[in-house]
Amino acid sequence: MTHSAPASPNDDGYLLDNAQPEAGTRFDALSELFDPSTFRHIEDLGISPGWRCWEVGAGGSSVVSWLAERVGRTGRVLATDIDISWASRAAGGVIEVLRHDVGQDEPPEGSFDFVHARLVLVHVADREQALRAMVGALRPGGWLLVEDADPALQPLICLDEYGPEQALANRLRAGFRSLLAARGADLAYGRKLPRLLREAGLSDVTADAYFPITSASCDVLEAVTIRHVRDRLVAAGLATDEEIDLHLANVTSGRLDLATSPMISAWGRRR
Repeated sequence: MTHSAPASPNDDGYLLDNAQPEAGTRFDALSELFDPSTFRHIEDLGISPGWRCWEVGAGGSSVVSWLAERVGRTGRVLATDIDISWASRAAGGVIEVLRHDVGQDEPPEGSFDFVHARLVLVHVADREQALRAMVGALRPGGWLLVEDADPALQPLICLDEYGPEQALANRLRAGFRSLLAARGADLAYGRKLPRLLREAGLSDVTADAYFPITSASCDVLEAVTIRHVRDRLVAAGLATDEEIDLHLANVTSGRLDLATSPMISAWGRRR
């Protein structure tokens, strides 16, 4: 589950890089929100002891640790990211952690029964190359599961915009999306995944979507994200410090029903 990705040549760094102090809280909130859906998909694919798994753009350690429990002592879990400062905490046993840029580096050695990337490719500059690398790392019959957000499919953070607090939240969300787009993120990438997996040669391609529309973890994720990008929002003229302070107070109050962007999960098998 990554939130660390290569920046495009014309920006000044990945917007939500792992080096920021907010990264750990962000990973925890994303895990609370999306791990159950991710784990359900992986279980449905039949994960069992002995599987060799590659977690691309691991970010935190929740998915990596869960995979290690499922594959047991006879399996292997490789966790890669361009910043392994968080994932490295899970290293040991069947878990190997490797610094790796899926959009530029050669795939790791060996073949895998299962390859997974969550919230990774939407940020990678060379998404086509990254997808080829992941497909190429699968053994025949192996499964690829790619999960990415589609902010353009559902752009609001407050679906029920009934007052000024919700309007402010949605305006700040629009500003955040513009910062992502300026750094090369494809805000409509999630919906393309089924087609892209078929074009990459995978069979039995299936997809679904999931997004919470209110929860305590949504509140935590929004607060930490806004704090993370606060200076960039202000520098770009997308919000004032006063507006951000007001929005953070609104989030803390619990009066906002905050949604996430839809998470599109798509999976397919290598022939």
